[in-house]
Amino acid sequence: MIKVYKKLTEDQVKRNVIFSSTLSEERTEQDGDTIHEIYNSDVDANKVIERLLNDSFFNNSPWSFNIIRKGIK
Repeated sequence: MIKVYKKLTEDQVKRNVIFSSTLSEERTEQDGDTIHEIYNSDVDANKVIERLLNDSFFNNSPWSFNIIRKGIK
């Protein structure tokens, strides 16, 4: 599993997303990929972010990339 770090999209910034994680077979998000988004107002946001960053569980899965988008909190 390779982590790919990117900036939040303009749309995510407008919606107050502070972090997103997407498991993907490609280096960029694809149609059909599930995107997990964390908002500034989410309870326990830091704990959820830590869990999403720990992608070792998916090492033997069909996904090769964990696309991480984060902003300044």
